[in-house]
Amino acid sequence: MTTDRDDRRGTDDHGHDIIDPLYVGIVTVSSSRAQADEAEPDDPGGDTIQECFEAEGHEVQERLLVRDDYSSIRTAVRGLVARRDIDVVVTTGGTGVTADDVSPEATSSLFERELPGFGELFRSLSWDEIGTRAMASRATAGIAVDTPVFCLPGSTGACQTACEKLIVPETPHLAGLATRHRTEATDQSLSAYQDEN
Repeated sequence: MTTDRDDRRGTDDHGHDIIDPLYVGIVTVSSSRAQADEAEPDDPGGDTIQECFEAEGHEVQERLLVRDDYSSIRTAVRGLVARRDIDVVVTTGGTGVTADDVSPEATSSLFERELPGFGELFRSLSWDEIGTRAMASRATAGIAVDTPVFCLPGSTGACQTACEKLIVPETPHLAGLATRHRTEATDQSLSAYQDEN
């Protein structure tokens, strides 16, 4: 397996920078699943994300399960975006409007640049599927440590729509653009990514 991003860097048919295959990190946010007695609790959202990426030849490097807790979510995503062998991070769960739905806040606190178009497009697609309930989704995306991060709802339908129609088709290009300025082959050091809070 080639972990060096530069060995997977290329251009598409239009000459756009891409990274292919992508190496993916998935974070499932669910207090009930994180506290379950089973060694490997069910994770349909995470499974759907993995299946969508793998269907296009990409590889999932890490899957994490965390509680609906700001610090836990932020720590998990922060650790993944600092790794050289992770090109994109996708979270699932915690994007609604209940008091413990804090995934958008936890992930966006790491963003250097936001991708507002993702949330807009996702809610537009969701409108076609679930109507006015789409407004309750706070799905978001941005770039953290030169890594695209997508924050999705927990339902399998939402994960499938977002991944198949938006994330998987576009992220090789986003990851290529976000890392084009990099030439070093070492891991991004967490010490170089200081927590300001």
